[in-house]
This record gives sequence, C-alpha cells and structure tokens, in this order.
Amino acid sequence: MNRAPVSSQVLDEAIHWQLCLGSGDASAGEQAEFLHWHAANAEHARAWAQLAGLDQQFIAAGSAPARRALLRSPRRMRRSGGLLGLVLVGALALGLANQQRPLNDWLADEVTASGEQRDLLLPDSTHVRLNSRSALDIEFDPAQRRIRLRSGEILVETAHGDPRPFVVGTENGDLRALGTRFLVRAEKDGTRLVVLQSAVAAHPAQTDDERIIKEGQQVLMRRTQLEASQPAAVGADAWVHGMLVVENARLADLLEQLGEYRSGYLGVAPEIADLRISGSFPLRNSDLALDALPPSLPVRIERHTGWWTRVVPAEK
Repeated sequence: MNRAPVSSQVLDEAIHWQLCLGSGDASAGEQAEFLHWHAANAEHARAWAQLAGLDQQFIAAGSAPARRALLRSPRRMRRSGGLLGLVLVGALALGLANQQRPLNDWLADEVTASGEQRDLLLPDSTHVRLNSRSALDIEFDPAQRRIRLRSGEILVETAHGDPRPFVVGTENGDLRALGTRFLVRAEKDGTRLVVLQSAVAAHPAQTDDERIIKEGQQVLMRRTQLEASQPAAVGADAWVHGMLVVENARLADLLEQLGEYRSGYLGVAPEIADLRISGSFPLRNSDLALDALPPSLPVRIERHTGWWTRVVPAEK
C-alpha cells in the first residue's frame, strides 16, 4: 500500500466517511454517496485503505500500549465506535500527529506542545517567545548569535550591546536582526517575516539577494526568492496575548490556525471552506472560539469525543 501522506482535505473526508458508515445509521443514499466518493479519485481510495490499515495494525496490537489505551477509553466510545474508534485512535495518534508535527522536532533544543507558549531568555539577554507547536535550536558561537526555527512561530526581541550579528535561520534562508522586534513563522509555502520594530535583513537560501524589511512590513521568504513586501497584518502578534485576530480570512485558514492550539483533529467540510470571517478568537479556549462561529456563519460544530471536531454546513 502506498503510505505517502494524503492531503488534509482528503483525510478529512475519509474520516468523515469512517464516522458515517461506522455509526450503523448510514442511509442507503449515504452508502451510495460513499461509493461514488471512493471511486471518484485514486487519492480517496488510498486514504480509505490507509485508515483500514491502521485498523488492522491496532487490532493486531494485542497487549500493546495502544490496545490498553483503547480498552481504558470511555465505554460509550467503544460501544458506539467499535473498530471505528480504534481507527480514529490510530489515525490521530499516528497519522494526524505525524502530519501536524515532524518527528525530528522533538530533537530540537526547545519544543512547545499544542496550545503551549514559552518564554526564553537567551545567553545574550535576547527574549524569544515560542508559539504553540514550535521547535527551535540555539547555535551561539564566537562569530554570531544564531537560532534556527525548525517549525512553528517565534517572537524575537533582540538584546543590545553584543557586537555579534543575531540571525534566525530557517530552511528557506536567514533573517538578520537590525536591532529589532519581529515575528518569524514557518508556513507551507515559505517563511513569513513580520517586522514590528526597526528592520530585518532577509536573505533567501539559494540567492545572493538581500532585502531590508522595515517596521510595519511583512514578507514571505522562499528558498529562491523574496515575495513583494506587504503591510503587516493587524494583530499579527496578538497570539502573545492569547488571541487570534483575522480579517476577511478563509474559514479553512482560520481553523488551520486554531488547530495548532488543540489536540486531536479539527477539520472543515469542503463546501464551506471558502467562507470568509473577521474577528478575534481566544486561543486558550479553542472550543469557545469554535462556538463563536455559528452566530456569524451558516455552520455548525460536529464533535465526536474530545478528539474529533469538524465544522460543517448548518442544517436547513
């Protein structure tokens, strides 16, 4: 079986069908719709096979810790989910956790878990705040003060008085502080730099170009280029104060960010993924943030135990 990761949307849909069919209440129409979905795309069939494979792996676990964990789970989950609960435990513990978080993150000097933020005081008195699901290495030497962001997001407030350059390295290039306060975020398409005070010199890994990004600007750095500078987003550093501020954001993008602050699975039905929303959402209680969505959008929150949550269209 091809075990390469499938897209988050396809995984979302596959788990949805696991819940639907595993409930025992699926109608004939839903069963026909599932068969159509399964046959429509090879990726759908592959995602379904991967979930089935996890099912078999955990059945075979016997007395393994995963099996014991399942037996200790709430009776209601075992009764209503059966093998479905087993598949979901496997998918969440192995598949989803691995997709959300590279395994080598745990080898970093500093790591934060889902929903955790941490303050660091570096040897030169520079202050760094790690956001949720972040991993950072500290690589100071006599020539430079260097930290490396493996994943996640950091807020940096550099200390004064040390003549060595302060550099944040990422897989996409280097960011050299020019006496400043700034954000660095690892994204799917590159590294996001937001300069809150002073300026930062951005240097992509595979070019000789360097650009000074000034206060109030942001830029996406790829390995081969820097995108055009843009005004920094309103509330870019609001996460430091426990809030997520978005303006005309896609619902799917909002949920992806909220998902970084909670354990388990958080998904969205494809037909409402492009709905737009603006507002401020609490990060320390993501369930409260999710409950704020239905009054503003035609959606409802579908929850199955504390580990599986999906935003779906409101019932008409």
